[in-house]
Amino acid sequence: MKVSITVNGKSFNHDVEARDLLVFYLRDTLRLTGTHVGCDTSSCGACTVHLDGHAVKSCTVLTAQADGRSITTIEGMADGDNLHPLQEGFREEHGLQCGFCTPGMIMVAADLLERNPNPSEHEIREALEGNYCRCTGYHNIIRAIQYAASHAVAA
Repeated sequence: MKVSITVNGKSFNHDVEARDLLVFYLRDTLRLTGTHVGCDTSSCGACTVHLDGHAVKSCTVLTAQADGRSITTIEGMADGDNLHPLQEGFREEHGLQCGFCTPGMIMVAADLLERNPNPSEHEIREALEGNYCRCTGYHNIIRAIQYAASHAVAA
């Protein structure tokens, strides 16, 4: 089937199989490899992207379901050479170690900050509930999101 999808502001038209998952379309067809495949079961959140402005796990969305819609991946978060405040926060607050979970964490955090520009630590932890990090213990991730919030982030 033919799909027309806007990804990071650019329009794409491709023929896809009805059963193809969005995460593989982004990675394999568009070569946007910042969206990670971590578990294949929707448990880890490494594949999180924004679909029409809302965080979704792209391993749970068929590419066909994204037809006519807009997607933002981690590659679309920076403004040219200027990092998004969440990316800056992760750098400044050492919110990553191996970095595998970082794109998904940033995408979930951007969705949270869009809805709630000044979340409490509890609200941040609640928002991250579906995203796993096996390295950091989350403390620096929380601080990175707080950093972004204090720098007036709206995704």
